[in-house]
Amino acid sequence: MFVLTVDQRKSRKREDLVEAAMDALNHDALRPLVLPFDRTAGDEMQAVAAEPAVVVSIAMELAVSSHWSVGIGIGSVKRPLPDNTRAGAGEAFERARSAVTSAKNASGNIAVSGASPQAGQAEALLQLLVLVARRRSELSEEAGILSDQGLTQQQIARQLGISQQAVSSRLQSGLWQESRRVLSVAESLLEGADR
Repeated sequence: MFVLTVDQRKSRKREDLVEAAMDALNHDALRPLVLPFDRTAGDEMQAVAAEPAVVVSIAMELAVSSHWSVGIGIGSVKRPLPDNTRAGAGEAFERARSAVTSAKNASGNIAVSGASPQAGQAEALLQLLVLVARRRSELSEEAGILSDQGLTQQQIARQLGISQQAVSSRLQSGLWQESRRVLSVAESLLEGADR
C-alpha cells in the first residue's frame, strides 16, 4: 500500500493551498484513492493509494508545481482502514512521514521510503523527472500535454497552428518520450517495492 504525505512549501508566505488541492484530487475519478486526501496538520495532507500509476501521477503533479514537498511511504497499513486518512496507522504511514521530511530538502522536493531497495531507485527516477519537467518551456509543456492526451503530432500542429516539425522539436526539447519511459520504470519499481 502507498501513503502520500504532502506538505505545502513556504506556507507562511503563501495562501493556504491545501483545501483546493484536496478538493481537486479527491474528485478525480481517473486517479482513485483507497482513502482520500485529508488535512493532517496545518499545511499538510495525506491519502492512501493502491496503484503505483495513481501515486506517480499525483506525486509528479504536486512536486512539479513547486508548491509541495511530496513523501511516498510504502508498506503495510493497519486494517480495517479507518473512515478518514488522518486516523490511519502502519508502516506506510510512518514511512510517508519520514519521506516528506526528506522531500523538503530533496531534489525535486519528492522522496520515497520503503523497505525494498526499489523504493530508493524509484525516488531517484522521480526526482529526475520532476527536475526535467520543471525546466520545460511553456511551448514544450503545451505540446507535451496534448501529446499525453493521445493527439498525434499532426493533430497537435493543427491545434497549435504550427508545423509538425515544430511540434516534434518541442517534444524533443522537453524530453517527453524519454520521460514517459522513465515514468513507466518508476511505476514498476514502486510496484516491486510494494510486494
